[in-house]
Amino acid sequence: MAWQFQRHYTEDEARALLPQVRGWLRQLGHLKEQLAQQDVCLAARLAAGHDLGGDTASRWLKAVVAFKGLLEEFARREIQLKDLDRGLVDFPAFIGGREVFLCWEHGEEDIEYWHDLESGYAGRERLRPNL
Repeated sequence: MAWQFQRHYTEDEARALLPQVRGWLRQLGHLKEQLAQQDVCLAARLAAGHDLGGDTASRWLKAVVAFKGLLEEFARREIQLKDLDRGLVDFPAFIGGREVFLCWEHGEEDIEYWHDLESGYAGRERLRPNL
């Protein structure tokens, strides 16, 4: 059978990555704010007919490169960043022989949910229903 993902995580493997994922999300959030501020600055300079080169453009480009680098950390591991603002992340996994996602959202202490590949967040189910 052909699987959609090459990399699949056990609960323990995904759980072990949560400290890194939390850090990447914090950095992405900071860079997103920085880029938004720099976009306003660049737009104002452009509207005023100023040169867009120099330090302003350099800071913007460095932030874009850092943002892209963090997104590549997720992609390289086949971890799905579904919603940056919510910090919603899916880890490809197997449950009962089915390819699914282990689902985690910023603010959750641990990975407690999963959903199939098609249903998304709305189809989240507890890994241990009795909790």
